Amino acid sequence: MITLYGVLRSRATRTIWLLNELGQDYTLKPVIQAYRLEAKGIDPLAPDAPFNTRTPEFLRLSPAGAIPVIEDNGLVLAESLAINLYLAKKSGSALGPQNAQEDALMTQWALYGATAIEEPALEIIFAYAGGLDEGAQRTIDAATDKLLRPLAVLEAHLSTHSHMVGGRFTVADINMAELVRYAQPHAALIGRFPRVKGWLDLCQSRAAFKDMWAAREGEPA
Repeated sequence: MITLYGVLRSRATRTIWLLNELGQDYTLKPVIQAYRLEAKGIDPLAPDAPFNTRTPEFLRLSPAGAIPVIEDNGLVLAESLAINLYLAKKSGSALGPQNAQEDALMTQWALYGATAIEEPALEIIFAYAGGLDEGAQRTIDAATDKLLRPLAVLEAHLSTHSHMVGGRFTVADINMAELVRYAQPHAALIGRFPRVKGWLDLCQSRAAFKDMWAAREGEPA
């Protein structure tokens, strides 16, 4: 049985989405981010603090103190994109690579998304969540400039491909869609890339995503 450490209000969403797609049984062990506790005036190291990313037991699994982490038959694996690639490959399903070429392409897109898209996209979602004051708008404008080129790369790819890899929905779509989602609140940006928007809408119309999202919305903020 796979044990997933994390909460839905984190990068664990992408792994839970994949596990839903696979119909894979797993145990979710909640691990809240320490910074969320601190924001509420709770010391993450207090004896009565919830299990969190600074709890010594968790740090033995993830020295980086980051979620999600999985345990699977003795394997302890961190980094959500790597977790997803591993689970999809292990499943032997159409969600994973069917040959070495697809494996390479799925890895390529995961790395590209992580290095070119995730950070500025996160800046956008955090700016919207914090309220659109003057400083937030400057952050959004700067992040938008950083995303124009990588989103143009996706737009060009999706002009000749229905999905990220293999002409079918795969883990590569889950990984990339969850990275692009962070920029989704900035509708004016996403609207400049109609193929990206259409692909993202298609990914998020899947039952497994909707189930994950409903669970996330039901989790305390």
